[in-house]
Amino acid sequence: MSTLKTLKRLHAAYRDDIADLTTRRPLPGPDLPQLSPFLFLNHHGPQVYPPNNSGLPFGPHPHRGFETVTFILEGELTHADSAGHESVIKAGGVQWMTAGRGVVHSELSPADFRRRGGPLEILQLWVNLPARLKFAEPGYTGLQRDAIPALPTPDGRGTVNLISGSWGGAAGPITSLTGVFMSTVTLSAGGSARFDGAAGRTVFLYVVRGALSVGGGTAPAHRLVELSLEGDAVEITAQQDAVLLFGHGEPIAEPVVAYGPFVMNTREEIIAAIRDYQAGLFE
Repeated sequence: MSTLKTLKRLHAAYRDDIADLTTRRPLPGPDLPQLSPFLFLNHHGPQVYPPNNSGLPFGPHPHRGFETVTFILEGELTHADSAGHESVIKAGGVQWMTAGRGVVHSELSPADFRRRGGPLEILQLWVNLPARLKFAEPGYTGLQRDAIPALPTPDGRGTVNLISGSWGGAAGPITSLTGVFMSTVTLSAGGSARFDGAAGRTVFLYVVRGALSVGGGTAPAHRLVELSLEGDAVEITAQQDAVLLFGHGEPIAEPVVAYGPFVMNTREEIIAAIRDYQAGLFE
């Protein structure tokens, strides 16, 4: 018989704006350095850019040792990286990039968006890789909204946008190197969704909008919900119309040493990453 995970703590996203980009960050936080295998979440926006704006400020920068998953809730995002991947992902789409042994990428606003302006809201999540995969081949998948299964919840009052893993008899289009389940979920007030298959796995649940009942407690907007490792299912009910990021993954029982855009297991590996990047050895 399945048991539900319970609420441990709520972690508020704190403001850390980047230039004129409204930014909230619940992870890492003052009392939560990581939620293994999940390392970092930036919530940009929601905001409306005026015409003739400078767009997103994320010019070319390196990464090594983990994956980035970017959710474009509103607006558009141009991706280009040193492994030769390029795309423009629009609202409702997702980018999944494996930095692995090293890649340089940029995430900028398309020229048309900078010219005309418009609404923008983006989430970026960093997912750690275990030591055996930190030097994996760099990879990238960009998905538009229509490539992501939009699955109705059983009560008909919500939608699970399935990115990776299985739910409701369907499989997401991304195959995660580490078996991470990932989705975005919309629920009307009173609507519910249940996720099984989370035994021994760390849940990542961030409330983008609205308020939820989960694990015996209430979670308002801009909160990261920390649930117990015990239990194998999560049941979520919306107290108000809600949008959330929901995933889960196997915890990685290894040291984490992070320095800026590099996440490795030792300080020596960080020094090597900096040296390799400066020597032009990334893809």
